[in-house]
Amino acid sequence: MAEVSLRKVVKSYETFHAVHGIDLDIADHEFVVLVGPSGCGKSTTLRMVAGLEEITSGEIRIGGDLVNDMPPRDRDIAMVFQNYALYPHMSVFENMAFGLRLRRFERGAIKQRVDRAADVLDIAPLLTRKPKALSGGQRQRVAMGRALVRNPRVFLFDEPLSNLDAKLRVQMRTEIKKVHQIVPTTTIYVTHDQVEAMTLADRVVVMNAGRIEQVGPPQELYHAPASRFVAGFIGSPGMNFLPVRLIAQQEGLAVQLRDGTTLAVPRSRTERYGPFAGSEMVLGLRPEHITDQFDPTREGIEKMTVTVDVVEPMGMETLVHFLIGGTPVIARCDPVGEATPGQPLRLGVNMGRMHLMMPDGDGRMV
Repeated sequence: MAEVSLRKVVKSYETFHAVHGIDLDIADHEFVVLVGPSGCGKSTTLRMVAGLEEITSGEIRIGGDLVNDMPPRDRDIAMVFQNYALYPHMSVFENMAFGLRLRRFERGAIKQRVDRAADVLDIAPLLTRKPKALSGGQRQRVAMGRALVRNPRVFLFDEPLSNLDAKLRVQMRTEIKKVHQIVPTTTIYVTHDQVEAMTLADRVVVMNAGRIEQVGPPQELYHAPASRFVAGFIGSPGMNFLPVRLIAQQEGLAVQLRDGTTLAVPRSRTERYGPFAGSEMVLGLRPEHITDQFDPTREGIEKMTVTVDVVEPMGMETLVHFLIGGTPVIARCDPVGEATPGQPLRLGVNMGRMHLMMPDGDGRMV
C-alpha cells in the first residue's frame, strides 16, 4: 500500500490539452474519487497513474517511487474497468487466479488468496461457474476479486458500475465501500456519477476541462463549494442559481430577484458581502433550502409565494418546479403537501444557507 502523488501533470494530444498541469496528493489507505462530466480528464488521469497513457510532462509517484517511465506491470497496481474483461472459457476461480499464476505464485498461495477474496466479496459459492452463468453484479465482483488477490499498492477503478442497472449499482456501491473497510488499500475511483462520489469517497476531486476545481471531503464540497461549477455538479438535483442584485437597505443587505422579490441577507453575512453592494450577482440555493415545510419564526427564513409549474412526486419528497423572473427553480417539499401545477404555493427560503457568487465565467464564491 502506498501514497500517490501527482505534480504538474500534463497530457496533450497534439493541439488538444486533456489535462492541464494538475497537482494531487493521495494518502496511504485513502479512497479518492475523481468526478466530473465526460471529457473533463478524469479517466485520462487514472490511465496515466496506471501507466496506460504516457504523461506529456510532470511527475507521478507511487509510494515515493517515480513511475513516469515505469511499465504498468511494475507499478504494483490493480485496475477494475467498466467492462468485466473475464475469460469466458475459465471458471471464476481460474479468472481470479490467472494473474497470480502468471507471476508464478505457488498453488497453495493462489488458493488461499482466491478463497479469501471470494469470502470478502461473497462469491465463494460461484468459484466453479463460468462467467456466462453469472449476473452482471456477480461478474463485477469477480473482476474486483481478480484485482483484490493481487494485494496491490493501489487500486484503480474506472467507472466500474456504469454498465449495471440502478438497483444493482446501489448494491455494488455498498459492496465496494465494505471491501475498502476490510482491505483499506489506497484507491482511486473514477466516475461521472456524483452520488457515487459522495457515498464512496474519503475525499472527492472535482474535475472540469482538464483542471481540478476543488478537492475535499464530500460534505465540504456539498456545503462549501468553491465555484459555481462545483455547486451545480455536486448534489441531485443541483443547486439553483438565480441572477440577483445585492442591495443595501436600512436593515442591512438584501438580494433583489428578477421579479422584484427581495430576500434579506442574514446579518452574519453583512461584513462578507458588504463590499459587493450594488453589484449584479448570482444567488445559489440548494432545493432543500426552499421548501413548504418551514418555521416562519426561525432566523434567516424568508417567505415568498410562487406559481407551481411542475410537480414531481419522489415518494419520500416532492420536487416542485417553478419560475422566478424566467429562471427555473426547484424546491424540495412535503410529499403530502398541497403543491398543484398552476396554483400558488407559499415557500420558505433558508437564507442562512445561501451562496453568493460572481456572475462571470469562473463563478467564484464570495
